Amino acid sequence: MPDESSSGILRHMTRLDRTDARLLLALCDVPRATGVQLASLLGMARNTVQARMSRWDEHKVLAPVDRCVAPRDLGYPLQAFVTAVVDQHRLEDVIDHLRDIAEVTEVVGISGVADLHIGVVAIDADDLYRVAGLILAVPGIERTTVSVAMRDAIPYRTRPLLERFAGE
Repeated sequence: MPDESSSGILRHMTRLDRTDARLLLALCDVPRATGVQLASLLGMARNTVQARMSRWDEHKVLAPVDRCVAPRDLGYPLQAFVTAVVDQHRLEDVIDHLRDIAEVTEVVGISGVADLHIGVVAIDADDLYRVAGLILAVPGIERTTVSVAMRDAIPYRTRPLLERFAGE
């Protein structure tokens, strides 16, 4: 059952609590910190820290490490987004096909004039043309629109949410 926080934001059931948020914020500052270091830094028992980190692993709370690798460091400096209109009867098949295209970094189902928001990376404009062609060739994709990312204005983040949740 949701409860009202002091900031007036309706809280829903979550797998994390304020102690978890404090630990995660400490890991944001010192990503390679050990359990002992985190316990010392936050004034917590080492066993508490280890138990929380084990629970995160068990419940897959943290994103996979590959999410931290910048595609540009792998030779893919161009980032783009493809919106796709999909035959609804083939949506899951389309997603399975997109999974096989290495340059597809994420696929999000969306509402509105399109059905999927597809993040892609490419070596250059010619490579982007090739990748866009691979996507358009997926059976069930009816139409696509490609937008090139000009810059990462606000890269993916959750730190402000962690800070709010931790009460900082």
